[in-house]
Amino acid sequence: MGFLNGQSSRLWQGAFVLSLAGILSKILSAVYRVPFQNIVGDVGFYIFQQVYPMIGISVMLVTSGFPVIISKLLNDFGAESQTKIIRVSMLFISGVAISFFLLLFAGAKGIAGLMGDPGLAEVIRAASYSYLLIPFVSIFRGYFQGNELMMPTAFSQIGEQMFRVAAILCFTWWLVNNGYTLYDAGAGAAFGSLVGGLTALFILGLCWIKRERNRSKGRAEAETKTILKQLCLYTVTICVTSLMMILIQLVDALNLYSLLAGQGMDEMEAKHTKGVYDRGQPLLQLGTVFAAGIATALVPSLTKAKKQQEMTAVQEKTQYSLKMSLVIGIGAAMGLICILEPVNVMLFKNSEGTAALQIFSVSIFFASLAMTITAVLQGFGDTVYPAVAVLAGFFFKIVLNVVLIPVLGIAGAALATVISFAAVAGLNLFRLKRTGLIRFSDCRIGGMFISALIMSAVLIIWLYTFEAVIPHEGRWISAIESLTAVFIGGAVFLYSILKCRVFSDKELELVPFGNKLITLNKKGAAENGR
Repeated sequence: MGFLNGQSSRLWQGAFVLSLAGILSKILSAVYRVPFQNIVGDVGFYIFQQVYPMIGISVMLVTSGFPVIISKLLNDFGAESQTKIIRVSMLFISGVAISFFLLLFAGAKGIAGLMGDPGLAEVIRAASYSYLLIPFVSIFRGYFQGNELMMPTAFSQIGEQMFRVAAILCFTWWLVNNGYTLYDAGAGAAFGSLVGGLTALFILGLCWIKRERNRSKGRAEAETKTILKQLCLYTVTICVTSLMMILIQLVDALNLYSLLAGQGMDEMEAKHTKGVYDRGQPLLQLGTVFAAGIATALVPSLTKAKKQQEMTAVQEKTQYSLKMSLVIGIGAAMGLICILEPVNVMLFKNSEGTAALQIFSVSIFFASLAMTITAVLQGFGDTVYPAVAVLAGFFFKIVLNVVLIPVLGIAGAALATVISFAAVAGLNLFRLKRTGLIRFSDCRIGGMFISALIMSAVLIIWLYTFEAVIPHEGRWISAIESLTAVFIGGAVFLYSILKCRVFSDKELELVPFGNKLITLNKKGAAENGR
């Protein structure tokens, strides 16, 4: 069966819908942190970022953790077992979610003490409430994704983020302006995340009612014991892999502040420095959004293709996914490194930490690659190895933080993050290569790097020219410089990718405005043939 059949087209349409939703969500996530940091400062930003991994874990579990598990179970057992899978999964996920809630709520003081800042206890308690919505949102999204219906998930993600951002900013602004402490503001922001979850639940509930009104229920043929066995296995494997970025960030939350303070920094300076370092997190989220969208849509499709023995389709989808991930990862990482100083000023008022954040930006490439390969391996039925790779990266990060931070400060933490993501990507790539599903010769990696180098050279020239003509230190000028650089860099990179024939016409047909890109691609081929 060809790659461009109806199911494949729907897959990639779904992938791009989720990517668009993810882009909008991540833009909101990045944008709200700007006024949030402006309201509370770097110390207040540090407070929120210390508990953000706990909020992030709940978000990832309901975005690319449990929904992926449920969609995979629906494809594994078939539509006739749908009702029973939903019921058993609901009970299982509820147990997991309540356990997380109790751990954070009752253990808040102990966790805050482990972080070296007892004042974080109430902020951690506020973050714990988001776990109570995990079972309901996960079931809805898993059901829709298992039936290759990505629109409800996309709409719920956008709605969730919009209301979360609004609640966080409103609560924070009100608390700060009414004389509450930064820790109170952090708790208000953490509790505001619950508003976003309620919004997602409402949207998904409406979609469920509309979808199920005239549908008959399947017969419960799968055994409860079998479903529970798969749920336990996938919870340990798929959820661990979906939490890759959060786990790496969690290490910084647990020991970066204490390691900085242990090297002679006073308390406030260490909190401020950690807050500066945390500026890199929204940039990483933005840079990996495409890989996250592809990963979400790819797992159920590959599972079905493998089950139906459509190995040609599996190989083509795998090759295309890897190529897209490499292109976006290389372009985003190289481009951000070049323009990071004006971006830093535009978003966070000053250029503090630019060198460390440039190192941190390399993580975009390795994280994108790791996420995409993980999705391929999961879709092909290999769920244990990617989880082991993520845990290896997690322990690498712990050790490297202890070794590098005392010597290099936050630059050491950034380098540790890059190495950890590279380790995860490298281990997964080794595993994928052994399956024979990819051919590196077809990826046109040379063309990707040439395109990235051309883009970097153009960006450097543009920034130098801009700053020579318009000397500045202001935030608005930095915004103009940054945004024009993004537009110029993106255009040059895309043009170079087409000129280097990185993608075939068949592959370009799968992306929006593909026909126009094919026309440019053919012009590039004609010119290269002269």
